[in-house]
Amino acid sequence: MKATGVIIARFQTPYLHDGHKYLLDEIRSKHNKVVVVLGVSPVKGSRRNPFDFYTREKLLKQYAPELMVLPLSDHPSDEAWSKQLDTLLQNTFPQESFILYGSRDCFIAYYSGHLQVVALPELGEHSATAIRNENGDKVLDTTDFRMGINYAYQNTYSKVYPTVDIAVLKDGDTQVLLGKKHNAPQWRFPGGFADPTDETYEAAARRELQEECGDMEIDNMQYVGSAKIDDWRYRSEDDKIVTLFFKTQWIFGQAQASDDLKELGWFPVKELKTMMQQGTIVKEHHVLVNLLMKNVNA
Repeated sequence: MKATGVIIARFQTPYLHDGHKYLLDEIRSKHNKVVVVLGVSPVKGSRRNPFDFYTREKLLKQYAPELMVLPLSDHPSDEAWSKQLDTLLQNTFPQESFILYGSRDCFIAYYSGHLQVVALPELGEHSATAIRNENGDKVLDTTDFRMGINYAYQNTYSKVYPTVDIAVLKDGDTQVLLGKKHNAPQWRFPGGFADPTDETYEAAARRELQEECGDMEIDNMQYVGSAKIDDWRYRSEDDKIVTLFFKTQWIFGQAQASDDLKELGWFPVKELKTMMQQGTIVKEHHVLVNLLMKNVNA
């Protein structure tokens, strides 16, 4: 019995490049029955994996309607993934034999299953990654383009944006550093969004503090608590901000406002409650004031 040709690939591309077409055409010329197994990331919607299974399935069937397309979830263990691949094919097509095909950066180096594997030669320097990057900022005036944007956002998980805020204290926890943003009349704790390059939230807090308050010498960051922030930008969105609140002791140096802050000042901790009542502390940070007061008075 003639074997079924199986292509193991991701096809994370808005259109098939010549390398993709060569791979598909080469296997179709060798086999009457062709199966494409698409890798499925556990991350729903990302720059590396922007296209879900259904979108890629339609792309492949548009090029060759006879293709059978199956999903296979990524797995942290290459051995477990290999077993899942073999099981998927053998359970979906009992009594069939298979030949697995791959090309550049393909699965072959990670596969430890029992099916026959064939590596195909490269055709040029085609790259789905390059296509995604080159077209990442291209805007098209079509309904399909706008529908695609809507589909992408409607089919991603709601997100929590992690931020860090910092209470810099001195004089035995009696004074705290607050800042004002540009074009904003109210005081707030310095802080901002955590960055993917930050190793820890403590590191993110140090980075944000340096960016907004200059090169002060401070003690270690101490975790105070966390809270959902009622940020006006996300008030009508499903996505929300949750901040991690830290405190640290000022040791040396002049606080100098920069980046998002236009002004800095030291205030008595005991007056923070009064400042909230007077409306001189931004409402979103009232929850942080309450966390700090409980912490320093504990």
